[in-house]
Amino acid sequence: MITTLLYSLTGLILFGMGFFTLIVHSHPLRKILAVNVMATGVFLILIATAYIPLGQGEVDPVPHAMVLTGIVVSVSVTALALILACRVQETSNVDLLRERKRSQGTKESRR
Repeated sequence: MITTLLYSLTGLILFGMGFFTLIVHSHPLRKILAVNVMATGVFLILIATAYIPLGQGEVDPVPHAMVLTGIVVSVSVTALALILACRVQETSNVDLLRERKRSQGTKESRR
């Protein structure tokens, strides 16, 4: 009982920290990491609720299968989110460079 409660509270704390970071920070990489921390908290809660002490019955394999599937999906979504964040960063840098060139060309033509 104490083990289940400890793991559940730890998962809840991880989820809360991730949610707080997701709301407070605006940098895309920090948001992606916050979602990963939240997912880890959810996985920990699922495993804690599936725990059955020895001798009290059989372990339910469904929560364990859900966590394994969730880990695979989480890794895939994280990879996609990181690729998209890199593309957005590259696009904004290219637009910024074009804007600077235009403003420098306008200043030189005024002289």
